[in-house]
Amino acid sequence: MIAIVDYGMGNLRSVQKGFEKIGAEALVTSDPRVVLEADKVVLPGVGAFRDCMRNLEQCGFVEPLLKVIAEGRSFLGICVGMQLLFTDSVEFGLYSGLNVIPGHVLRFPDNMSVAGERLPVPQIGWNQLSFKKKPAAFEGIKDGSNVYFVHSFYVKPDDDDVIATTTDYGIEFCSSIWKDNIIATQFHPEKSQDIGLRILKNFAELK
Repeated sequence: MIAIVDYGMGNLRSVQKGFEKIGAEALVTSDPRVVLEADKVVLPGVGAFRDCMRNLEQCGFVEPLLKVIAEGRSFLGICVGMQLLFTDSVEFGLYSGLNVIPGHVLRFPDNMSVAGERLPVPQIGWNQLSFKKKPAAFEGIKDGSNVYFVHSFYVKPDDDDVIATTTDYGIEFCSSIWKDNIIATQFHPEKSQDIGLRILKNFAELK
């Protein structure tokens, strides 16, 4: 069973519909006990890091999520759900995360440009993936594939070894990570059409 964590801060139905399209059953749940019983767990996230972390704590999900990850069950973080895995974020101050992946969440610089044209922040739209290493969840995804982003902040891991893909947007930033049983993406697979559905399918089929 795939559990999608409902802590009031994610595009839950769109993620669930993505799994439905590839024939996988995924349950949206606000019950930490269901998460503890799941075979695989998905942590989406939309909004400010501070608010997402607060909701995780208030809904009682922090310990269950840490336990699921520590036990080696397949885990997928999406957008802010990826950022929450890190040590801290500078969004609206300095706020602590789950610290599963040592590193920091930083804001895009305001003065980024390409060919003299200023790049807007947030980044909204399609951009390419450049692979550093390829986990099973990305099997069949080609280098240079386009996926959909909506974000002003990006992760900077302390250890570059966890970086699965990077993407260029004024700077080269980490757009997905892979460490052991953890896959996490800054982009939205559920909004990335066939490429995103392939990632969800691969994740659903992980042993």
